[in-house]
Amino acid sequence: MALTGKGHGTDCAVLLGLLGDRPESIDVDSIELRLRKVADAKAIALMGKRRIPFDPDADVSFRKDRILPQHPNGMCFRAYAQGGTLLMERVYFSVGGGFVLAAGELGVRQPAPAWVYDFCSGDELLCLARQSGLTIAQLALANETVLRVETDVRSGLDAIWEAMNGCIERGLRADGMLPGGSNVRRRAKRLYERLLANEDQLQPLRQLDWVDAFAMAVNEENAAGGRVVTAPTNGAAGIIPAVLRFYEQLCPNATKQGIHDFLLTAAAIGSLYKENASISGAEVGCQGEVGVASSMAAAGLTAAFGGSNEQIENAAEIGMEHNLGLTCDPVGGLVQIPCIERNAMGAVKAINAAYLALSGDGSHHVSLDKVIETMRQTGHDMQTKYKETSLGGLAVNVVAC
Repeated sequence: MALTGKGHGTDCAVLLGLLGDRPESIDVDSIELRLRKVADAKAIALMGKRRIPFDPDADVSFRKDRILPQHPNGMCFRAYAQGGTLLMERVYFSVGGGFVLAAGELGVRQPAPAWVYDFCSGDELLCLARQSGLTIAQLALANETVLRVETDVRSGLDAIWEAMNGCIERGLRADGMLPGGSNVRRRAKRLYERLLANEDQLQPLRQLDWVDAFAMAVNEENAAGGRVVTAPTNGAAGIIPAVLRFYEQLCPNATKQGIHDFLLTAAAIGSLYKENASISGAEVGCQGEVGVASSMAAAGLTAAFGGSNEQIENAAEIGMEHNLGLTCDPVGGLVQIPCIERNAMGAVKAINAAYLALSGDGSHHVSLDKVIETMRQTGHDMQTKYKETSLGGLAVNVVAC
């Protein structure tokens, strides 16, 4: 995580976690002040309680010369006694999508709940849906009720959408330069204001400007260290919110049930990538982030429009097929270039994929399972410098210019 961790705000996130803050509840406007207090005092109150000496400049080390063999996104925590004796060491890995595993858990299949409908592939998912007569969203909902009652599932979906929409709104209001030193200016607010002022109202693809604004708003917030929903990753966090806001704001007859169907369907599709390939840019490149998000969003939108299960699977396949081979090469290690615009492009691709799938009857030559396996193989074959290291692609050519 050292190569791009600074640009991704990893050090800030670790400090806030040690302070006891949680991403879903922290006051985003308080982050800068809380971090400054730790730096000035050279001390940190662990979980808001026990105060220990801690100098962020000295005690957070970005080891760019070392990659742990188990997974490229590794992080080591060490606790020392006052005299310098090592008391404890723990290694953790960020495997994508906000999931963190301890060293001993990596590669170990965790026991799964007794799902109502257990599936590990797209073909199995479609087969179960045909046998049960359920939509993919209904099937996913049935599985979620193994863990919690349906009312809690639906309130959770509402909370997810509220957080996504809140991030869009915050990003549409914010202005100025993004942090990190690359002098990248926020653009979502200006685009949003133009749309509100009805500028270019005769532009035939004007709805796409709204989608661009929504996606960029979220990823500008991500680049600035704001609160985003990891769906499937932070670097690709703008695609699902942008496509879902497109559905809610710009599509006639949008409903709350449609929003729920969107999120449940997207989650089912996302689980297939996590199970059979990866959603980590450090493992498979940006095809595992923006590509997966585009696939999930395409499936979700198709479901919200009332598409058949076969059309949903087709939309997901199209969404990924045309993101295969997408590299992760952030300039300066920051989630700004090309990440922000890439989310806008991924959202537009997802909408197009949904409409293409809905124009057919669901039959197609390439299955979602084949595309997921191709994505996995492509990620395995991809050179490491194109997998979230900022050592290849745009990351080196833009600097060289």
